Amino acid sequence: MLSTVLSLLMLAAIALGAGGLYFILRRKDYKRGWLMIAAAVVMLTNVAIMTAPME
Repeated sequence: MLSTVLSLLMLAAIALGAGGLYFILRRKDYKRGWLMIAAAVVMLTNVAIMTAPME
């Protein structure tokens, strides 16, 4: 179950990052684009924390 959630988080983070770049580069909506990229970074950080080896 956890692996499914982490996979969905990764896919959502990739989609948010790509959407953020689209908003910045094509639509010139910098605020929304950077917020989407920041959300993607938070999601990727959560995945990295959840998959880090513990003692």
